[in-house]
Formats: sequence, structure tokens, C-alpha cells
Amino acid sequence: MKHLPKHVRPKWRYLGVGIETWPDARLSRRTFQRGLWYAGQNLLGDPGSADADLSVFGFHHERGVGEAVVRTRRETVSEARAALACLKTVGGREVGVHVRGVSGTVKGCEEKYLGRRPEVSGENRVVFENADRAAVTRDGLVDVRVGDAYTGATDFDVTPV
Repeated sequence: MKHLPKHVRPKWRYLGVGIETWPDARLSRRTFQRGLWYAGQNLLGDPGSADADLSVFGFHHERGVGEAVVRTRRETVSEARAALACLKTVGGREVGVHVRGVSGTVKGCEEKYLGRRPEVSGENRVVFENADRAAVTRDGLVDVRVGDAYTGATDFDVTPV
């Protein structure tokens, strides 16, 4: 079977996506892909979702911070960004997603927008609500362990122990 001529082949764009979750959340490429498909279907409908053809190419998530490369057709970049903005939960876990940038090649996307993961520190002890608690800090944000869940805070809300 012959390849399609270059002018007939689909043209792709690659979105560099930053992912944030609570530090104890575990995400896989498969669960992120499934969540993205559902978000695309709910927002764009079946025809629009099929037209955008959202696919997760690269994926890395560890200790609450991650990144992914999402492929979409050139004509549907704004729809893909909207579908990503609709992601609230992935695999039953709350997730924050932001598009760092758009590129025409996977390599360009990885070089420009990925690979600069913020440093994730180890678990620290802080004073929050007049109690000594465990916390994970990164980039001025503090996730404080309260019971069996985390609460988001800033450096100004806590006191180091």
C-alpha cells in the first residue's frame, strides 16, 4: 500500500502539558489518556472528538508533578486546549492541567516546553492551624497533610518547624 502524498497527510500539533496533583496521587499514561478522551467527548461530542484525535504521546508523573505531550490535528488546537481545561479528575484523583505551549514536532515540544519539572522536595514538617504537620513543598506552594488528605497552602500560611 502506498503512502499518501505529503499535501494530503494530516498535519499535527503537539501540546506540552504540565500536570499537578496531590503528592500521594498516582497517575499512569493510560488513565490520563482515558480522562482526556472522556473530556474531549463530553465537550466536543463524538464527531468533534474524533476530528481532534487527541492522543497522549509522552507522559511522566511522579510525586504530584508531571508532564505530557498531547497530539492533535492542526485545525483543532483550540478545541484540544479546551478539552484539557475540562479535566478535573483523572482516575478518580483531582488534577490540575495547564498547556505550556504548542509545537509542530514532538522533539520541538519536548525541548521547548518539557523537561523543566519543578524540584519536588522531600517531606517537611510545618506548623499549620497551630499543629505540627507533614507537608510537601514546591515552588512556593505547600501541600499540608491534614488527616488522610492534603490541603493546599502557601509559604505565608505555614511556619517551618
